[in-house]
Amino acid sequence: MASYTWQTYRCGYEVYFAGETTAPKPPLLLIHPIGVGLGRQFWHPLVNQWQGQNRPNTLYAPDLLGCGDSDMPHAAYRPQDWAAQLSYFLTEIVQQPAIVVVQGALLPVAVRLCERPEVSALISGLVLSGPPAWSLMTQPTPVWRQRVNWNLFDSPLGWGFYQYARRRAFLASFSTRQLFDRPEDVTDDWLTMLDRGAQDMASRHAVFSFLAGFWRQDYGAAIATIQQPTLVIMGEAASSIDRTAKGTLGQERLKDYLNHFPNAQGVTIEGRNVLPYESTQAFIQAIVPFIENL
Repeated sequence: MASYTWQTYRCGYEVYFAGETTAPKPPLLLIHPIGVGLGRQFWHPLVNQWQGQNRPNTLYAPDLLGCGDSDMPHAAYRPQDWAAQLSYFLTEIVQQPAIVVVQGALLPVAVRLCERPEVSALISGLVLSGPPAWSLMTQPTPVWRQRVNWNLFDSPLGWGFYQYARRRAFLASFSTRQLFDRPEDVTDDWLTMLDRGAQDMASRHAVFSFLAGFWRQDYGAAIATIQQPTLVIMGEAASSIDRTAKGTLGQERLKDYLNHFPNAQGVTIEGRNVLPYESTQAFIQAIVPFIENL
């Protein structure tokens, strides 16, 4: 694990260098999801298979502020905050055009990253892994509701809830009900990763920022300006915990994204909501032709 300093904060990351290649290939910047115990380790199954196949692309897996081995200040995190961190990471650590691979509802972070003029030339393409239902990207949570939610979580009640939510039994149940298509894919490795990632109670701030709805904004206009080639990968069994988006199928979600991203193509693969982890090989097979054509 390596680290860098951003705005006085220590931030962790891992880099996995490409196999032998006769020509330089664009690296992949991997943006992990936010959730109890989640961080850059989410990408380890993909990294292991990628390196095992001797792929010619370097992989960068940073920990977002508040997660993993990065500092965890007591703050309400918004997509633009993590986008600013990744902008620095791209310009100072990666230092070359990269393909941004973003998991799930962290898509708003990638959208805000694309808006930043200092890195627009450093983003050569986007891969959206299991993005949320389109309605969640265009129907914002009112600011007053976000503040009420945050204040509720940022209280002794929230402390108690996080103690409950990081129990292994809860993590196993939630993963089975909401994340994985097949219960047998909720392995000891997955649960142990979450256990370790949630040991520090300060990790709750990033999770509560997500649950408070700070990411729920209207991104329609910003997405309409994204010109980078975009690959959308949706799970055939994709689901949502938001009641306003329940019932939308993977194919329906994919169609929504293809209709709104200016330069997009897409595919559905087996799996539900954590495709790089539960359907690693199918995910790799989906992205390789895309990145080879960039």
